[in-house]
Amino acid sequence: MLRGLATISFWADDVLAARAWYSELLGIPPYFERPDAETPAYIEFRLGDYQHELGIIDRKYAPPGAATAPGGAIAYWHVDDVAATLEKLTAMGAKVYEPLTHRGDAGWITASVVDPFGNILGIIYNPHYLQILGANGKA
Repeated sequence: MLRGLATISFWADDVLAARAWYSELLGIPPYFERPDAETPAYIEFRLGDYQHELGIIDRKYAPPGAATAPGGAIAYWHVDDVAATLEKLTAMGAKVYEPLTHRGDAGWITASVVDPFGNILGIIYNPHYLQILGANGKA
């Protein structure tokens, strides 16, 4: 039934500032902006091996009752070096939410931050992700 991650949506009071911050972090501009680049209410980046989507939406469009503080589920993005990525994120102004954590002896490592816009961004080194990538001929 659930076939794969399609889009993660983050909220931001200032979409232009979020666009600049995420463009710097990711090293790419968004591929999609609506209604236009000068006053975007929604932007979207395509990321990584499977071109998953990270959307940033003007917080004024959040559903009634949506949380305004970090909490709930954490979506983790696979990275090759959690420590280096965590260092870059904090140097850019993100605040540590979950410190670098080794998860057993199988090589799993996680961390998460709260971005400057109040969203939780999880990062993980996930050996299973790499196995699937290799099985799909993308390693």
